[in-house]
Amino acid sequence: MKLTIVSGRSGSGKSTALHVLEDLGYYCIDNLPIGLLQPLTRKALESDEQQSDIAVSIDARNLSADIADFENLYRQLQHPDLRVEVIYLDAADSMLLQRFHATRRKHPLSTPGRSLSEAIQDEKALLEPIARLADLHIDTTERSMYELRDMVRERIVGRDEQQMALLIQSFGYKHGVPIDSDFVFDVRCLPNPFWDESLRGYTGLDAPIREYLTGQPGTTTLLEDIKGFLDRWLPEFHTVNRSYMTISIGCTGGQHRSVYMAEELAAHLRQAFSTVQVRHTELPHAQPTP
Repeated sequence: MKLTIVSGRSGSGKSTALHVLEDLGYYCIDNLPIGLLQPLTRKALESDEQQSDIAVSIDARNLSADIADFENLYRQLQHPDLRVEVIYLDAADSMLLQRFHATRRKHPLSTPGRSLSEAIQDEKALLEPIARLADLHIDTTERSMYELRDMVRERIVGRDEQQMALLIQSFGYKHGVPIDSDFVFDVRCLPNPFWDESLRGYTGLDAPIREYLTGQPGTTTLLEDIKGFLDRWLPEFHTVNRSYMTISIGCTGGQHRSVYMAEELAAHLRQAFSTVQVRHTELPHAQPTP
């Protein structure tokens, strides 16, 4: 049996993620008190009936003392017949503020003496014991509700349980490093096709950019070095039961070099891992190359 714990700051998309899991056959409970996790899983494991996988949402409405003791409770959940994973959703403070203003909802930690901005910051500190143990961090800052639904289906439900699920994502440094990154590789040392006006309108998915970068002497060396690092260390994470890894490749604008390198790395890693996805954060409508 599998227990998926969904947590994160208010406004980050926890309800959306839980609804997806419910649609996919999970038995879901929203805002479960942490103290009921053990009785819930014990009853499910002892039942003679076939149990569906369980997903529970845990958030800041829990007692602060229970959240602070989450690591101890998490260790007590370990059982040979139970797989436990923690999914933590978050977004930039500015986006959470925007979402609360748009919905006019009350933040669970807001009080007459605490502003919405302060409540959002305090919630981050409160939930840190859960975030620290998360198997997968999902940054929903730039994701719509529909994109989040797709990610939950693909990364949480669609993966091979025996292997890590890898996400290779390109990004632009001028927009900031994705907060859900496990590894970050900077490829800005490569020549930038942006400065060639004949190439500026293309992306790293297009043949002219691929041909240009392939012809640069440093491209192959950098690509092989990153491949070698990942080939050496990803299996080590797998041996300690790491379920998810997010590898971010960055260039200046996230249009050319990082896109090309992300696609090349994904093609290489698919030889060893069955679940490898590619996301280009600055190309929202682009489709991954085969």
